[in-house]
Amino acid sequence: MTDEEKVRLGGMALGNGVLVHGPHAWACAIRTESGELKVVARRKRLQAANVNNPLFRGPARLAEAFSLLPQLKRALPEAKLPFQRPHVLASMLASAAIVNVAKHSNLKPAARELITAVLSFAPAALALRGGELAEYHGAEHISIGRYEHDEDRPKEHERCGSHLVGPMLVTTAAGNLLAEKAPERFRHAARLTAGVGAIAASVELFGWMTRHPKHPLARALAKPGYELQHRTATREPSPEQLEVAQAALEACLELER
Repeated sequence: MTDEEKVRLGGMALGNGVLVHGPHAWACAIRTESGELKVVARRKRLQAANVNNPLFRGPARLAEAFSLLPQLKRALPEAKLPFQRPHVLASMLASAAIVNVAKHSNLKPAARELITAVLSFAPAALALRGGELAEYHGAEHISIGRYEHDEDRPKEHERCGSHLVGPMLVTTAAGNLLAEKAPERFRHAARLTAGVGAIAASVELFGWMTRHPKHPLARALAKPGYELQHRTATREPSPEQLEVAQAALEACLELER
């Protein structure tokens, strides 16, 4: 199969498996506690690939990803989602509390917004940290990378969502700074608009980064995400975990074709 014929794939690591999705379909494979390999595949109900407007493309992709989770849990109740773990929920509450304190502090606006943006990513970073989840994250990257490049690939992937960290830090901080300048009665709406705009801008910037990986700015923006992948979010998977990831990939491609 040539590069032109290959399906653009994404994925998500679970605590006991891997979700792989393409433009029109998704598939998930898990390893149950008894060692059984279970696989389900479905057509997507919401397809962000059909959205071409740059302003709505990023939010649509985010909405598409979250819309898969309830479908996945209904089809595979045994699937362990990353944010189900108690310490991740605790991190989300703690992060929200600290963000609230930071927003009402006497810090300079630029420093305050940067700290707020960084803290907003803490729960996601913790969700991907260590254990089988990190190993399945590595398995997801290796299986998709092999498919895309027709060769063995490392546990880090150039299109991993972690690479959105750099763009999101920049666009979120900039958007919030602009929203703070709005009149008090319009500030809530300005912050909401800034949040949507930050997502849209980050996705577009991420797309530019993948097309120009050697550009100095692309490298700088990708650096935080790569370090997160390399040091924390991925670990080398076992052959059994790679088998799970490959099963999800093949099931997804079967529906895409």
